[in-house]
Amino acid sequence: MSITAAQRRAVIQRAGGCCEYCRASLNDETSPFHVDHIVPIKHQGSDHLDNLCLACYQCNAYKGSNIAAADPVTGEATFLYHPRKQRWDEHFALNDDATLRGITPEGRVTIEVMRINDEARVYYRRIAITLGQYPCF
Repeated sequence: MSITAAQRRAVIQRAGGCCEYCRASLNDETSPFHVDHIVPIKHQGSDHLDNLCLACYQCNAYKGSNIAAADPVTGEATFLYHPRKQRWDEHFALNDDATLRGITPEGRVTIEVMRINDEARVYYRRIAITLGQYPCF
């Protein structure tokens, strides 16, 4: 299975050019964005638009084929944030220091698995905030 050009355009348009996990802008990134299978093919996911989202290179690379992880607070197995079924602002909050905070188990595991608060990513986020380019919505 492969993503068509039409599907890629539809995913980018629906996402408004934003990474649907970390909210980085497609226009501000030096790395290419990817169409991510929210539920990977190896876990019975499909190429249907309801299973696709726009992800920056870093989020996509760290997510890989993961669909769940242990919540760093409770230790409970928890599915990652699902952009088609959940609202971003119900799972994540932007802290004053430009880090993201998971406000639900799904948000916390997504931040951990995708390393959304790695030093370099937070540094970029601070610059983007200063320029009024973050968060992308």
